[in-house]
Amino acid sequence: MEHAPGGPGDQTPPQPQSTPVCYRHPGRETGIRCIRCERPICGDCMVSASVGFQCPECVRGGSGTGHAPAANRPRTLAGGAVAADPHLFTKILIGINVAVFIAVQAHSSLLNDLVLIGRWPPAPFAPQEGVAQGDWYRMVSSMFAHQEYWHIGFNMLSLWFLGGPLEAALGRARYLALYLVSGLAGSALTYLLADPSQATLGASGAIFGLFGATAALVRRLNADMRPVIALLVINLILTFGWANIAWQAHIGGLVAGVVVGFAMLHVPRERRTLVQYGSCALVLVVVVGLTLLRTAQLT
Repeated sequence: MEHAPGGPGDQTPPQPQSTPVCYRHPGRETGIRCIRCERPICGDCMVSASVGFQCPECVRGGSGTGHAPAANRPRTLAGGAVAADPHLFTKILIGINVAVFIAVQAHSSLLNDLVLIGRWPPAPFAPQEGVAQGDWYRMVSSMFAHQEYWHIGFNMLSLWFLGGPLEAALGRARYLALYLVSGLAGSALTYLLADPSQATLGASGAIFGLFGATAALVRRLNADMRPVIALLVINLILTFGWANIAWQAHIGGLVAGVVVGFAMLHVPRERRTLVQYGSCALVLVVVVGLTLLRTAQLT
């Protein structure tokens, strides 16, 4: 064993630990942290939560060593309130999509008023309708409209499997903001780049936003990213390889979901509310800007 040079009074400076140790068992290295107080915990200390794990003191609601949250009310990973039913908003969103689908099946003419279309019919024919003519609501209504059974089936299954864990991790308000902002980003990019006379519809933009936020969640939990990346790659291959798919909505929603997801899950607790909702506001500003730009081009 070698010693650092110097006299008897010299001391070797402590080396930083490469892996955190459990705050209750200092001899045990761990890569898991409590989702509430963010202290490292070992396998014997971690208590399963709706998403991730909590330490025993946070489960009991105590203040512990002073690093636990000051409020006793349980919080989600992103700082939202823990709800009795952590999947309620996911169920509501699925219900809205299904209700609109049933209405469209019963009255097929309704679909014409819901789809996202820039301008129809093409100039110089009149009268015209579409987002460029003031039908701004189509940016939202198209997010809940489906025509084919396979389309709504695939989207609702994706919403259930992706939305549930995200709602539990973010809390209801943040989860709903993520969903709507991602869907609007998809609509805006479609409106900007797609043929203005091409009608588009579906929740895919919002769903891809959930994909992006799921990647942020998996990264936050230090879990294996490979399954999420593989699933996302498969969906992107289908996006660009399958005819009649609005790839613009998928890409717009995905980018918005990554931005908002990382802002909600990877910021310091001291200013996370400002950053979380600030990121949503920033994406909305971009959405409005792109929409105004495209409207100016078409009018």
